[in-house]
Amino acid sequence: MREERLFGGPAGDLSGNPFRADRDRIVASPFFARLGGVTQVISPGGSGLLVHNRLTHSLKVASVARGIVERLCSPTGGARPLLDKLGGCDADVVEAAALAHDLGHPPFGHLGERVLDRLARQRLGLPDGFEGNAQSYRIVTSTEISGSTVGLDLTAAVRAAMAKYPWTRRTYPSPHVHLMQPPPRGAGVDPEDPVTGSVKFGAYVTELDDLRQARAPFEGRLAPWQQTAEASVMDTADDIAYAIHDLEDFHRVGVLQQGTVATELIAWQRDATELRALDLAELHGSARRPGRSVELLRRDLFRKDGWISDDDAFWAAVEHVRHELVDGLLSAPFDGSIEAEQGVARFSARWTRRLIDAIHVLPDPPVRCGHVALAPAQWHEVQVLKFVHHRFVLERPDLALHQRGQARLLGALVEALHAWLVDPDEATRLPRRLHDLVEMAHAEVRDLTTADYGLPGGDLDPTAMARGRAIVDFVAALTDGQAVGLLDALAGRSRQLWTDAFVL
Repeated sequence: MREERLFGGPAGDLSGNPFRADRDRIVASPFFARLGGVTQVISPGGSGLLVHNRLTHSLKVASVARGIVERLCSPTGGARPLLDKLGGCDADVVEAAALAHDLGHPPFGHLGERVLDRLARQRLGLPDGFEGNAQSYRIVTSTEISGSTVGLDLTAAVRAAMAKYPWTRRTYPSPHVHLMQPPPRGAGVDPEDPVTGSVKFGAYVTELDDLRQARAPFEGRLAPWQQTAEASVMDTADDIAYAIHDLEDFHRVGVLQQGTVATELIAWQRDATELRALDLAELHGSARRPGRSVELLRRDLFRKDGWISDDDAFWAAVEHVRHELVDGLLSAPFDGSIEAEQGVARFSARWTRRLIDAIHVLPDPPVRCGHVALAPAQWHEVQVLKFVHHRFVLERPDLALHQRGQARLLGALVEALHAWLVDPDEATRLPRRLHDLVEMAHAEVRDLTTADYGLPGGDLDPTAMARGRAIVDFVAALTDGQAVGLLDALAGRSRQLWTDAFVL
């Protein structure tokens, strides 16, 4: 298996290591560089402090992912025989996939992803809509240019490792994953729009042939919907980085307060028996009262992930997070001092090591789990850490205020670009990048049918679809600042005649 995927010189010769070459191509890509200007959770310009962006997040995911592989494949790790049976687990492959996994994320973080998906489906008529993981795969295979090739010409191993969700929105594999009971993680349908297929997916229909080719070496080793072991490592590392490193940001900017977090966690521990007796409607109706949100989390985990959820493990996780976060990191406000910086560094290093040490390989994992996974105790701890993130940061009205503005900005930008694109008087003055993207997209979609997208019979308009996909590709490749500046220029609010051209 590994011989089929490796080529070039001996293992110690980096010039002949195709996976290291893949890593270098990704790092050299302008799509990778732009991640420094793309929001992770908090927009840097609004905080006044250095916080994680998509670039620093990707670098940390890569570091965690490599640490996982080195531990599992060490002489004492004991997992190499099973990993080899699954198709192998190479540190360079995993690192390259981790660096590339967010290339397709648009301006303004996950908010931008949701807004672009809605606009792509409802305004631009794209059946596949928009999905950040699928956009990342599209970039490395279609829209990026590397020398004389289209795409980055990455090895099949790295492309397969990028596929967290190795399926399309509706049609591949067949039967489709959103019809499975239970579906794999990420494959559930949007309850507000169930005909759209999976909420998360790893490739658009236009890149399906490439995804099949990348995963062909794993046929017979993995189910069509299962991640490769290397993708599973990358996915787990992403979860770890998201759970830990974003909490650093929230502590630094002062939005994560000890009192509010302590009140929520302690109230649930104190009232757990009473809260378990409440019916769901009553619990939702009083969700803002202390302890209720943790109980809703507990029930949600049992509903979605009954294969691993455990009351004793959940209690222990709440207690451990309370001790480490409330009594530890948040016990003193972040004031920029050396002592405060050391406290953040110790918290991050301690948690990262704890979680990496809890990684193991499963020969026959449940549907909602990859082959590489956290032990049950640490899995519960990650869920509680992510809950703190959602409950005390993402639900804040002041964050919602900015995000509503960012959503309106993206909508206005898509509308302005569409109006420019369909204006017959401007055909010769379109941005060259946008013009090229239209031509490329038209070649991709002109022979596709509604059956390719898993839709009822009917005609597709390849010209309109090509315009829509080009607009989405164009907007998704902007930084936060470029999106703001471009809309200012298109709306007549900018007087910088020549410097505005940097986004075109």
